[in-house]
Amino acid sequence: MYDELTKVDIEKMKEELEYRITKVRPVILEEVKLTRSYGDLSENAEYHAAKRERGKNESRIRYLRNMIKTAVIIDTKSDADTVGLFDTITYYVEEDDCEEQVRIVTSLRRDPFNKIISKESPLGSALFGKKVGDSACVKIDDTYSYNVVIRKIEKGEDDASLEIRKY
Repeated sequence: MYDELTKVDIEKMKEELEYRITKVRPVILEEVKLTRSYGDLSENAEYHAAKRERGKNESRIRYLRNMIKTAVIIDTKSDADTVGLFDTITYYVEEDDCEEQVRIVTSLRRDPFNKIISKESPLGSALFGKKVGDSACVKIDDTYSYNVVIRKIEKGEDDASLEIRKY
């Protein structure tokens, strides 16, 4: 399996990877060495905390390397009248009789609490590629789905303002 990411996603991951290797890793290694000198390792909470931090950092480094290696770079361009990446979509939810708005991004930069959803999410995949006036069925699972109608598409671009997901 691979993730579809943009060039900006890859650059952001490379920057974080470089930072974790050159800045974070040496600090954590010094902390492990220092806390090891405190004595009995079986009761040394500081040592165990430092080792946990080292493990988290190394895990993130492995994750970033794997994502960079396996990612498929996708184009962010879409037709002016079609929902694409980084567009903000206003849609009408029929069963709730209300309008809502979301921005569609790659899975690496999603933030659903701020209405920034991935194109792989149920709503994102239902809206992606549609045009103003199109109706879409958002299938949550086998027992629940709902219909939306696209009311407005505001074209966006990958401006690197959205952070990549941390964990």
